Amino acid sequence: MAAGTKDDPWVLKTPPGKSEYTMYTDEGADPPTLICQVGSTTLKYDLRAIDDLHAWLTQQGDWVPLGAADEQKPAPDGTVEAWGRAADNPVGGWYGLRKGYRGRFGMYLPPLLEELGLAELTHDARNNRMRAVG
Repeated sequence: MAAGTKDDPWVLKTPPGKSEYTMYTDEGADPPTLICQVGSTTLKYDLRAIDDLHAWLTQQGDWVPLGAADEQKPAPDGTVEAWGRAADNPVGGWYGLRKGYRGRFGMYLPPLLEELGLAELTHDARNNRMRAVG
């Protein structure tokens, strides 16, 4: 498995398996950041999203729909995407750090949790779900 650094990023695929992207950590950033590179677009998420999302999934105890959506679109209730921007999550709102690019939490975080062995993920063409492992 990759180290998750800029020089050795995780190479991941979106849940349907159609698009490839990379992620790596920048622990020196304030706050520590998870960098997601999708083509020429860079998204940034609070690094604690990995542990926080795993803890939330564990509390849910079952499959949760991903509900990926761009920042400008509403996220369906009860989805990973909705939790990633909810006022009552551990950071009190968006895990996404780059305004205008804060969405898609439910698209790009789940494959990373699967890669890290923290979650199981469906890989259908649409309407994918995930659940905690461990």
